[in-house]
Amino acid sequence: MTSEPLRPVSLPELRLLGGPRHWDVNQPISGLDSLTPVRGHLTARHHSGVLEVDGEVETIVTLRCDRCLNHFNQALRAEAHELLELAGASADHTAASGLPHPSRPLDPAELTPAGDDLDDRLDPEGVFDPERWLFEQLSLRLPLVNRCGADCPGPATWSSDGSDGDPRWAALRNLKES
Repeated sequence: MTSEPLRPVSLPELRLLGGPRHWDVNQPISGLDSLTPVRGHLTARHHSGVLEVDGEVETIVTLRCDRCLNHFNQALRAEAHELLELAGASADHTAASGLPHPSRPLDPAELTPAGDDLDDRLDPEGVFDPERWLFEQLSLRLPLVNRCGADCPGPATWSSDGSDGDPRWAALRNLKES
C-alpha cells in the first residue's frame, strides 16, 4: 500500500474542501526513531472556528532499559482526538473573507462548553502539519521509565566497591581516581 507523504496543508484549503481531509499513513515520521514506518490513518475536519483532528497510528521503537541498559523493542500506538481552536476565527471573519461556510457548520460552543476543552490554537490563515501532529501524539505515549520487562536482570551489580559494575558510574570512578 503506497500513500502520499504527509505534508502541511493550509487551513483555508481545508475550509474550502467542505469535508474532512483523510491521510493514510505509511512512512517514517521525522524526529521519531522507529524500526517500522508509522502506519495508520489521520483525518482533519474544518468547523468554522475549530479544527477537529482524529488519528490512529502505530509503530515499533527501540528503547534502552533504565535498569539493565539493554535495548528492547516497544510497540507504540496512539489513538487521539483533538480540537484545535482557530484563533481569531469567527462568523464575521468567514463572511468578510468571502469563503463559503463548511458543509457542516458547527459552532465551537457546541463542541466545547465554556471553551475549556480546546487543546491548542492555530492561526486560521496558517497551516496544519499532520506529520508534526503525529510526532507529538506518539512522543506523548513514550514511557517515562523504560523497563525491558518482568525478566529484567537489573544492574550488573548492586555493590559500590570499585569493580566494573554499572557503566553509568564510570565517569564518577574516573574522577575519584584522579
